[in-house]
Amino acid sequence: MIAGRSGQQGTRIGYTVSRKVGNAVTRNRVKRWLREAVRVVPQWPDGVDLVLVARAEAATAGFDGIRTELGDLLARVRPATERA
Repeated sequence: MIAGRSGQQGTRIGYTVSRKVGNAVTRNRVKRWLREAVRVVPQWPDGVDLVLVARAEAATAGFDGIRTELGDLLARVRPATERA
């Protein structure tokens, strides 16, 4: 994940899933899991741009694994964005 201050209201989130993750069906499934995980994880920091980069392990982690990892990442992003 890449995070940076945007200076704008709200949070913008981008997703990238490369061919290393799998074929088109697998990549689209991982993108859907990422979007849903972002939707269910509450309270993203305001004024931050995030780019979520899926690794090859995301295809085997499943939705629950992605959601857990995203929650952990959010815990690390909050203090970093509050300092900036």
